[in-house]
Amino acid sequence: MENSVCEMCKREAARLTKHHLIPKTRHKNKKNKKNFSRQEVRERLAMICRNCHSAIHQFLTNKELEYEYNTLEKLLAHPEISKFVAWLQKQPPGARVRTFKPKK
Repeated sequence: MENSVCEMCKREAARLTKHHLIPKTRHKNKKNKKNFSRQEVRERLAMICRNCHSAIHQFLTNKELEYEYNTLEKLLAHPEISKFVAWLQKQPPGARVRTFKPKK
């Protein structure tokens, strides 16, 4: 099986996961229906590694993802996520890391 490249950290991964840039739990929200077509909501995906996927859901709520971080560029601009991705890029290929929610 050939490795693929994560859209966030640009590292090779044996397996990528689908990240819905507008979370599935928020698809029926009235604001979504007003701002995005049904097809756009379903097709707004990023193929990312498990490490990046876990970090996104560790740092952001589904509501934040829906309203503020619904593109890959916006996600990468988030301070905690960009810091995590920069750190992850320095880790050995295939490394599985744990993410922790920052203390507030």
